[in-house]
Amino acid sequence: MKNRQEIYKITSIILMLDQLIKLIINNTMTLHQEITIFPKFFSLFYTKNTGAAFSILENNTTLITIFTIIIIYITDKFIKKETSFNKLSTISLGLVMGGIFGNLIDRIIHHGVIDYLSFSLINFKFPVFNLADICITMGVFFLFISLLRDKKEVNK
Repeated sequence: MKNRQEIYKITSIILMLDQLIKLIINNTMTLHQEITIFPKFFSLFYTKNTGAAFSILENNTTLITIFTIIIIYITDKFIKKETSFNKLSTISLGLVMGGIFGNLIDRIIHHGVIDYLSFSLINFKFPVFNLADICITMGVFFLFISLLRDKKEVNK
């Protein structure tokens, strides 16, 4: 039970932080405006992604929203079913859920996800992303590590 509360606490913190940053971006920048922070490396670039990661399924907001709600439902059922989680799994699930909820709110309110972090390296420009995307990616990565660790302990 305590682990569940921690997961939902982390989810709430990530969601609030994500939405606060996006609110600031949305209210202080115009769409497609770029503010260079470190030339040829990092800038804030306000854009909206109507697809999923890397603009996959672009302009399919309804389909992605339905899919996202299903993922949230399944993940929440899993969280409620399990009796306890290790610390890494707790943090991982909180990061993933917070990020998923943050991008879901964007899709519902703005009909696309607000992205703003733009990085370049040499002549390669990475896709623009946001805090929610970072949290989802880190959360999945840490969850994978946690599962490998748990499997290793079970095999001992």
